[in-house]
Amino acid sequence: MMYDATANLLLTPVDKEAPNRVRRLRRLGIGLHPELAFDAFATRLAEVTGAPYSMVNFIDENQQFFAGLHTPDGTAHRYMARDHGYCPHVIVRRKALVLEDVRDYPRFAGNPVVDEIGIRSYLGAPLIDRTGIALGTVCVVDVEPRPWGRAGLETIKAMAAELIEQIHRREDGGI
Repeated sequence: MMYDATANLLLTPVDKEAPNRVRRLRRLGIGLHPELAFDAFATRLAEVTGAPYSMVNFIDENQQFFAGLHTPDGTAHRYMARDHGYCPHVIVRRKALVLEDVRDYPRFAGNPVVDEIGIRSYLGAPLIDRTGIALGTVCVVDVEPRPWGRAGLETIKAMAAELIEQIHRREDGGI
């Protein structure tokens, strides 16, 4: 876990649910490889929100994996350290997170994605399945501050609910 010693902040939250999440993801057969359906979902998410980057993200004990990814240039860096980004916070909080300008929040401004990638805004929601496990997140990011507002929050939550229903249908043999 990453700490900011100067501010005495735990930058990456402790994730006690990770072992159960990994077992559930393996049973569902997701979170190990890119999937066209998740890529298509990420592209639609980017279109709906107007964000340049969007992800369907599954997190284990050590890393994040973007099973669905949309980027403006089509590059596909599918893995990221667990200590980078904001999705680990969404997983542990189990609720959506809106950061219109990450630099406004000391806990989030020090995240490596700010300086290394140039991320300035984030909007994400957890994918909580029928067993109560937060499987991952759907999120969008931008390199500029974004006024996501209540509309953005409602959109990301609705998109997360839509994707979790797709995952449930898949589990039930419907997809």
